[in-house]
Amino acid sequence: MMMLDWTRRAACLDLDPELFFPISVEGPSRSQVEQAKRVCGRCPVRRPCLEYALDTRQAYGVWGGTDPAQRRELSLATPPRETVPARSLRGGR
Repeated sequence: MMMLDWTRRAACLDLDPELFFPISVEGPSRSQVEQAKRVCGRCPVRRPCLEYALDTRQAYGVWGGTDPAQRRELSLATPPRETVPARSLRGGR
């Protein structure tokens, strides 16, 4: 289970969620996206928010000051996290 304690300190906590989920990121909605990013710019938990969005592949909305296209770029530029294979139990269990 992912710890989401950081959400309680988010600058967007008491704001209308629709601000962060505009219909598009183009045209008239662009100003809404920019406004949401300004909120993120002063947020004390911007980094964990962005990490959450990347880890859970959030395809919509503004998360951690990024729009979907920016997160796609970050995902492509960041190599997947290395995982360590599980060790087999002793005795073949």
